[in-house]
Amino acid sequence: MEIPFSTEEFLGIFKKYNTAIWPGQVFLYLLALTAIILIFRKTHFSSWVITIILSFLWLWMGVIYHLMYFTEINNAAYLFASVFIFQAILLLYLGVLRKKISFQFRTGFYGFAGAFFIFFALILYPIISSELGHVYPYAPTFGLPCPTTIFTLGILMWTDKKTPLIIYLIPLGWVMIGFLAVFSLGMSEDFGLLIAGIFTISKIVVSQINKNKKILSPRYYEKS
Repeated sequence: MEIPFSTEEFLGIFKKYNTAIWPGQVFLYLLALTAIILIFRKTHFSSWVITIILSFLWLWMGVIYHLMYFTEINNAAYLFASVFIFQAILLLYLGVLRKKISFQFRTGFYGFAGAFFIFFALILYPIISSELGHVYPYAPTFGLPCPTTIFTLGILMWTDKKTPLIIYLIPLGWVMIGFLAVFSLGMSEDFGLLIAGIFTISKIVVSQINKNKKILSPRYYEKS
């Protein structure tokens, strides 16, 4: 798949975006930290607020980044924007209106995996990016699609009830699209996208297997 823009043009969009929205990056980090705190200090409304934060981040990426900036070099950004906006609406619908998404940190493999991906998105990603020569403002800061998708998948590792599978489709779709940047644009920091995607798929598969085992268990029918 041929990308219709150069690495220089791609990084130039980051510069325009980062320069224009400053100090918006600080606000986006504060939203992320709020979501993390609410997971550890769970209240009756914390899952709603976390879902609203995730929804806002996807709306931000769709409108502010894709529509206002990325469309300058890539017409596909109009499609990306609509998909990201749809994800924002989906999060609100399932998490706030239908109350199908609930968050709580649990120890265990996927709990710590989620913590790692959140740490990667907020801390390691910008460090790796800088080491690779993508220095601010020519850097994909938090609030842009790739680090924010990694953050989202990390947060979704901390759901404490069966989350509707549809909520994963768009983030996992962006894993495949964003990962192209590793090879085509030299954005090696986006390798974390693939790892987060693999762990997320693994979690979904394990959850489905455990669900099927539960259904097949005689105790399941006794309780029914």
